[in-house]
Amino acid sequence: MRDTRESRLLLVLLVAIAFALITVDIRGGEQSPLHGARQIAASAFGPVENGLAGVVDPIGNAVGAVRDSGERHTRISELERENALLKAKLGSSDRNRNRAAELDKMLKSAGAGQYGIKGAQVIAIGAAQGFSWTVTIDAGARDGITRDMTVLNGDGLVGRVTTVGPGTSTVLLATDPDFTVGTRMEKTNEIGFANGQGDRSLRVQLLNGKADVKKGDRLVTFGSSADKPFVPGVPVGEVVKVEPSNGDLTRTLQVRPYVGFTQLDVVGVVVQPPRENPRDAVLPPRPAKPRPTPTVTVTATPSASATPRS
Repeated sequence: MRDTRESRLLLVLLVAIAFALITVDIRGGEQSPLHGARQIAASAFGPVENGLAGVVDPIGNAVGAVRDSGERHTRISELERENALLKAKLGSSDRNRNRAAELDKMLKSAGAGQYGIKGAQVIAIGAAQGFSWTVTIDAGARDGITRDMTVLNGDGLVGRVTTVGPGTSTVLLATDPDFTVGTRMEKTNEIGFANGQGDRSLRVQLLNGKADVKKGDRLVTFGSSADKPFVPGVPVGEVVKVEPSNGDLTRTLQVRPYVGFTQLDVVGVVVQPPRENPRDAVLPPRPAKPRPTPTVTVTATPSASATPRS
């Protein structure tokens, strides 16, 4: 069609008629006179629209997926960060529970021995003084700690305080080769001296070379004059070996200490000694020995009726 004045007037007229029909159709709804024609058009062009939608939707979905993937990535990162924080809290909670259990055990031991203690935490292993077996605790002069105080935990004897600062102290461990503590055997009261041997068991020499000692016997601290550096009754360890006496004046024992020196965390410094010697009261109760199950043996005697006749 040529671009003439008549063609332009016809185009304007067709556009006006189209707008009029659209207006009538919208206002009429389902009652519109064009409703039937619209259904016919929908039937004719619907499959084409669906086909186009099938082609276009994956593209739209891909665009949405790209947009949403950034949001999901951010959310996943947030969840991973929250999970890491939760694990850290759980780990911290586990450690706090273990520490609380250690503290509870130590307080029970202190109560059994009537020791007044100052709780502290091990904050460093090894001091600057040579190759001594020592630890540093976070309690010092400001907490009432002085030199030559007994240090224990819930298991038994840890060591003694050797150096005191304003807020920290150095503790010489019972495993140190220069460490010596007086000991007393449970029940028999045999007296001896225990020495550290590094990562090996304690070496104890009993003053009585003929003392009756066996594996499994237990020892506690004998106590010092004026309760320094050692208060009495603190569990030391259990005999694991009795060496032959060979007629010596003393008896040598190998004793496994109760304390795990590589796992020290919460300790207590005895700032007030007991009024009376607790003797063996702080030692843990021995496990009950299992009782043997009684057995009954039944012997069957044949009856007279079962005796064969000749």
